[in-house]
Amino acid sequence: METKTKQGRAVALLPIGVFLVFFLGSGIVTGDFYAMPTIIAFLIALGVALLQNKSLSFSDKIAVMAKGVGDENIITMCLIFLCAGGFSGAVSAAGGVESTVALGLSILPPKIAVVGLFIIGCFISISMGTSMGTISTLAPIAVGISQTAGFPVEICIGAVMCGAMFGDNLSMISDTTIAAVKTQGCEMKDKFRENFFIVLPAALLTIVLFFLMTRNGGTAVTQNLEYDLLKVMPYFLVLIGALIGVNVFVVLISGTVVSLIVGVVSGSIPVNQIFQAVGNGVTGMYDITVISIIVACIVSLVREYGGIQFVLDCIKKRIHSPRGAEAGIAGLALLVDACTANNTVAIVMAGPIAKDISDSYDISPKRTASLLDIFSSVGQGIIPYGAQLLSAATLTGLTPLHIMPYLYYPVLMALSAMIFIYFRKNRT
Repeated sequence: METKTKQGRAVALLPIGVFLVFFLGSGIVTGDFYAMPTIIAFLIALGVALLQNKSLSFSDKIAVMAKGVGDENIITMCLIFLCAGGFSGAVSAAGGVESTVALGLSILPPKIAVVGLFIIGCFISISMGTSMGTISTLAPIAVGISQTAGFPVEICIGAVMCGAMFGDNLSMISDTTIAAVKTQGCEMKDKFRENFFIVLPAALLTIVLFFLMTRNGGTAVTQNLEYDLLKVMPYFLVLIGALIGVNVFVVLISGTVVSLIVGVVSGSIPVNQIFQAVGNGVTGMYDITVISIIVACIVSLVREYGGIQFVLDCIKKRIHSPRGAEAGIAGLALLVDACTANNTVAIVMAGPIAKDISDSYDISPKRTASLLDIFSSVGQGIIPYGAQLLSAATLTGLTPLHIMPYLYYPVLMALSAMIFIYFRKNRT
């Protein structure tokens, strides 16, 4: 098959539009966003993609999809889903969720429990370097806090999502950060400094918003909150491992093993049910894993047909000044992420073009790397078909559209970065 750069074609983006029409449209028409399962909307979009571009045979299209699904980022993401499911199943069966929630509410007043979820999410994600690991770790705790303190679960998981995207963009061991730095040829520490001061106002405003929204909400916890520190230990292990930069797979697998040991020792899990506990958690992640594979198939065909190239070409043609160049790089990262549903892939694809633009308009590499990372994370944090929102919805029994109104941080991050673009001078 031909491997040279494809000519940009707007019609190649049709499958993404079809998905949004069916997924959003069915909820708007019926008033029930559970009416159409997400996987069905994606399968319809995949069917549309397979019907496009008759210049490729069906077997060639299968080969394109297989190559996309086999991408390192997709395989890694699916394995994280399964490991996260195993940990969630084991720690829940051991009683870790209830004990952790009780401990948290014993320490934090109920009115700032949601703010606490956001801050903890920031620390875990910046240490672990993965939003997916953060969401899978904190989602059960968010549900528990919602049930105990009386906050709507969508607000609680929204706080977790916001915290997860903070570190996904900023962490020095995040794959998005590494990709941004490598494609622009700058130092990691320089990109971190540049990036941190752009997103700090957004993080502080997010804390204020969650505090104001929840200060009069929830219910005071009057009952005696009993917790077992032994059952909380798996979460401490995951948190400490994340803080010292241990690989996410090692963290999640270790947390699973410790949860099983704690469950057996405490009597919460019979010895003959330890594998069932893990299995229940893993099977609970099957839907999101299959969806990720289907999304990878759709994106591979969209890229092959020239949809991504069309977006790249449109952005590049509209740049005429240094500020316009920075805004163009931001739009480039955002739109490519919307098309690929993977911020690391978006940075790798948009990086070379962003490098050309920054060289032409004397934009510093650290600024370009920051803009790429920020706006790809903005897109990944708000698109309803992104792995992060789909995972958060799967773990809490919601739909992405229920969580989206509370994703303050990605939106504020975009606003903060746009202000940064238009009011701060560039240092080449």
